[in-house]
Amino acid sequence: MGRHDETRALILGGTQGVGLAIAERLRDDGCTRLVLTGRDEAKGAQAAARVGARFVASDLIDTDDTVRVVEDAARDLGRLDALVVAGATTDRGTILDTTPELFDRIMTINLRSPYFALQRFAQLAKAAGHPAAVVNILSIVVHGGQSFLSPYAASKAALAHVTKNAGHTLAPDRIRVNGINVGWMDTPGEDAVQRKFHGAGDDWLERAEASRPMGQLVKPEHVAGLASYLLSHEAGVMTGACVDFDQVVPGMYPE
Repeated sequence: MGRHDETRALILGGTQGVGLAIAERLRDDGCTRLVLTGRDEAKGAQAAARVGARFVASDLIDTDDTVRVVEDAARDLGRLDALVVAGATTDRGTILDTTPELFDRIMTINLRSPYFALQRFAQLAKAAGHPAAVVNILSIVVHGGQSFLSPYAASKAALAHVTKNAGHTLAPDRIRVNGINVGWMDTPGEDAVQRKFHGAGDDWLERAEASRPMGQLVKPEHVAGLASYLLSHEAGVMTGACVDFDQVVPGMYPE
């Protein structure tokens, strides 16, 4: 048997990048009952067909709709025992130029909607009396981040706190909550961000990877393996953990 033969999972932001990589890994590990969400219907349909999942168009900017998706997935799958929050926005802003509107948008997408999705997921799992697991895709910037990631870093640091607090609160209900602090990652979303905000050309990835200690950026499939483990029974009682997943160790400096 595969580790996820019995898993019924929802991936918020599962149509590209790390979310899609996790969906593929869950499928490879036996999961056949899977729901993906995303904003782009065409991309979502392709992703769902690729992994044998159901796609639901939904945007984390709408918290009420996100909660509805959790409820619908639990109903349609019979139960929901795995939740992955992979969707996020990495819009740029510093402490000097972030507007209240940008701050609120980032906090809604990266914190408010994930918070209430986790809440509803936990409520349903507790009421049904079955074990469950959550993986929040966080970022290495929870340790500080760059100047232009001020509100983004704040949102991910807050979600890291939610991860730990919820892990503690829900442990007696056998609901585990863990996070992955992902470093600079090679994704379609990062490609778009580099071009939009930093004027990057077609060689940006090659240049970026040449600057990294191990000669590459984090790859989505690397993260997917850890996510699959954390969502499985193999992770045992592990909860409230935020795992640094990067090649640059926070607090260390070049020799």
